[in-house]
Amino acid sequence: MQGLMMEVPLTLTHVFERGVGLHPRQQVVTQRETGPPRRATFAEWGDRVRRLARGLHELGVERGDRVATLAWNNQEHLECYFAVPCMGAVLHTVNFRLHPDQLAHVIADAQDRVIVCQRSLLPTLARVADRVPSVRWIVAFGEGEPDPPGLPPVVDYEAVLATADRPLDWPALDEREAAGLCHTSATTGDPKGVVYSHRSAYLHALTLLTTAILPGGLGDADMLLPVVPMFHVNAWGQPHGCVFAGAGLALPDRFLDADHLLQLLASERVTITAGVPSIWGPLLRRLDREPVPLPHLRTILCGGATAPPSLIAGFDRHGLTMVHAWGMTETSPLGTVAVVKHDLAERLTAEEQLGLRASQGLPAPGMELRLADLTTGALCPHDGVHEGELQVRGPWVCRGYLNNDDRTSFTVDGWLRTGDVATIDSEGYMRIVDRTKDLVKSGGEWISSVTLEGLLMGHPDVAEAAVVGRPDPHWGERPVAFVTVRPECPEAPTLEVLRAFLAPSVARFWLPDALMVVDAIPKTGVGKFDKRQLRRQLLPATAPAPEG
Repeated sequence: MQGLMMEVPLTLTHVFERGVGLHPRQQVVTQRETGPPRRATFAEWGDRVRRLARGLHELGVERGDRVATLAWNNQEHLECYFAVPCMGAVLHTVNFRLHPDQLAHVIADAQDRVIVCQRSLLPTLARVADRVPSVRWIVAFGEGEPDPPGLPPVVDYEAVLATADRPLDWPALDEREAAGLCHTSATTGDPKGVVYSHRSAYLHALTLLTTAILPGGLGDADMLLPVVPMFHVNAWGQPHGCVFAGAGLALPDRFLDADHLLQLLASERVTITAGVPSIWGPLLRRLDREPVPLPHLRTILCGGATAPPSLIAGFDRHGLTMVHAWGMTETSPLGTVAVVKHDLAERLTAEEQLGLRASQGLPAPGMELRLADLTTGALCPHDGVHEGELQVRGPWVCRGYLNNDDRTSFTVDGWLRTGDVATIDSEGYMRIVDRTKDLVKSGGEWISSVTLEGLLMGHPDVAEAAVVGRPDPHWGERPVAFVTVRPECPEAPTLEVLRAFLAPSVARFWLPDALMVVDAIPKTGVGKFDKRQLRRQLLPATAPAPEG
């Protein structure tokens, strides 16, 4: 027997029309270097979205064409987030921090027809202009130096909107049509394209509104500040979720330092914010030096890299709740969220709850997780002990890559192989042990670099820590720790001090053999530790093999 429900396409057109139609007075706020932020109501912003779609159509953008963006988090970028997919084209958010070779690769891989670019980023685009023949137009906005030579024709963004004498009628879209495209951060090899459908973006946005993801959910009383870049996995779906819910958006543009963020958090009465640990560490240290009242802020969403328990506990001291999440470009990215179940919160101590909050958490509604043994491929029990490769599936998980027939990232029965090594306990909480390529194998035993990093960042003198394996003639590999020191620390801790600090928490053979104190730990374009660069800095081990 079949159900008798209507088949209504799940598209971002509906998300846009609902947000603008029901919440015309809600605001989009964009930070500026000086002076008050720039403001637009949803009604004003929505009108610009429609005119942008018309202007892009007049430039020759057709259904299915790819339109790229190179921009920070601002109103114009948010306009692209809806104008492009609602007109039936595909929004390709490009990470402008990529190496020029990778930047050229992703634009060529997508066959972008038009690029909407912030003027300050035009020099970045100019470096690869001769390698992206598919690009017909550059639409530039904002302030910057005169346009560099060698670019395709450049037209002003506001001029494109001004020439749109009438809004574009939205086409009737199939929910399975492509809405967006992001490329993976490519810690190994070239970035791979992940193509999101209208259906997947709609369902992902709808899930963000639930209390299973954000304590208190997401609604029109909220103001959200996405610090995570809008070029990175759809800014974790937050722009779509906010417009769906009628929540306001406070956009930081390029001003991501602690002082600017605290100013925006306070002045706009932000209730929810989201970003990577490398953003929240400096902000916490700023709060520790000079507390700033943030009475409206109820949730700090942290993802992109593992958040150490000390970071979560640090915000607790200020009455601010950090919620830890995990995901990938391939999962749109929402995969798991570390919320504490109600019945567990009633019987666990604060320290025990912190252990759950520092895990990667429970699967989001719609997501399924399983573990496969690293050697045999057999499924592992969810007992919190057995470690295996994390595999996932769900309605917003990719089933392949753009222009790529390689199936090694997928199992025969259709699950995504994440490359993460994890455990899952009997309550369903998932914990990332390491990336398969970042595990340190010493004397036949595995050492988790992620665990060591989290513990090291709990030392009062350590700001950031990354651990990589160095080839060793006796043990195969041994761990080396790279750390940065907190500004207020009079001198860097020694290897002996940090080994003593770690000793009560890990086996003896886990203790790092070497310590590298650096000014900064290199990061990828999305804020993760760039361990490829760290490994290049290491020379082959020459010291005698350590005991234990």
